[in-house]
Amino acid sequence: MADETNTGPLAAVTGIEAEVKTPKVKKPRAPRRQKAVATPVQAEAKATDATSAVPAAKPRRYSEQERGEKLKLIGTQVAGGTSTLRDAIKNAGISEQTYYQWKRTVKAVDQGGDKPVSVGNGLADLVQLEEENQRLRKILAEKLRAENAELRKRLGLD
Repeated sequence: MADETNTGPLAAVTGIEAEVKTPKVKKPRAPRRQKAVATPVQAEAKATDATSAVPAAKPRRYSEQERGEKLKLIGTQVAGGTSTLRDAIKNAGISEQTYYQWKRTVKAVDQGGDKPVSVGNGLADLVQLEEENQRLRKILAEKLRAENAELRKRLGLD
């Protein structure tokens, strides 16, 4: 049988295990890369879209005269048969939505009346209507007072 009091080789084995079980030093990590600058999704979509050759232009306000000229130009191109409506609108430099909005406002103005009311006439009409309104209120107040007095007499309250 083996001698149990012999601790020599056993101590050597535990010493080796102690060396193996020492915690490993963590490997130093490289610093994280910075994130790329975020670009708006719309700008990326427009940049990657192959059909849009024209870059996005800033919005512009057109005067009534410019609107009328562009609508006439588009109308003559379509009526003459030189181009389709879409092509004429693109050549004019506006979007289809803008074209239809302008066209709708022109129709509304045409149906609204023959000529717009000037500010001077509108103000005179307003003053006249206010005077008539005050006159009618006075007449109504007099009638209501008379009716009220008659009812009081009938009921014997006076």
